[in-house]
Amino acid sequence: MKISAMSKVNLGLDVIRRRDDGYHEVRMIMQTLKLCDELYIEQTDDGKIRISCNSESLECDENNLIYKAAKLIMDEGKINRGLDIRLVKNIPIAAGMAGGSTDAAATLVALNRMFDLNFDNKKLKEIGVRIGADVPYCIEGGTQLSEGIGEKLTKLKDAPQCFVVVAKPHIGVSTKYVYENLHVDTIKDHPDIDTMLKGIDEGDLLKISSCMENILENVTEKKYPVIAMLKEKLKSMGALNSLMSGSGPTVFALFDDEEKANKACRAVIDTGEVAFGCVTSFSDKTCIIE
Repeated sequence: MKISAMSKVNLGLDVIRRRDDGYHEVRMIMQTLKLCDELYIEQTDDGKIRISCNSESLECDENNLIYKAAKLIMDEGKINRGLDIRLVKNIPIAAGMAGGSTDAAATLVALNRMFDLNFDNKKLKEIGVRIGADVPYCIEGGTQLSEGIGEKLTKLKDAPQCFVVVAKPHIGVSTKYVYENLHVDTIKDHPDIDTMLKGIDEGDLLKISSCMENILENVTEKKYPVIAMLKEKLKSMGALNSLMSGSGPTVFALFDDEEKANKACRAVIDTGEVAFGCVTSFSDKTCIIE
């Protein structure tokens, strides 16, 4: 079985408050991209779960989210078979694009079908949230409003199609550092999520673009100026708007013209500041099984 596991970006990301339990309450617009990892899953008879990957920097042991997803759903379904899972990693690692979460979600969806478990999406998401907060979203994908700590999802109309430039700089960003240094109570201006929701409902790409904002940039742009530089470079090349995804460090930009998108992608790669760059587009699906 071959599965394509799509990446995601946050078109808008607001943090409402820090809760007493230490978690942050968020309000985000999540969007799936066609940039994807590929998983190849084969059953074996020895009862063991084996993972291999084309990326040497990714651990393939029991700490891998694919392994955790496979173990959880097979335990839940009382499946005693083994698995060989080969991962072709195309989504940049630690990029704020839910690469690990989407691989876990794809594993849940694929094994649910492979073993005829017939779990509905509610059940899969209950399993997925035990792996990570983004996994439930990645099970459904598309355009969604995410609230709570990320587990409350509301399906929206599909966002209007466009061209998306993705640029991940060489740096790594610690999500823990970003949230620990985000002082929500001192921030006066918050992303306009409500107007973005109207733009999505109206199918108005310009309105959506004008509202693109990520409150976490208050922390990351101060520590990592390359993020602001890439955003400005992409906007100067004709982007409708540009934003950091999640806690970073990946920057993305929306374009309504493919030629401009391709030129902008080449331009940011030519700066020497980008470890990964590509042009992709929105997807209404997060897992495609072949």
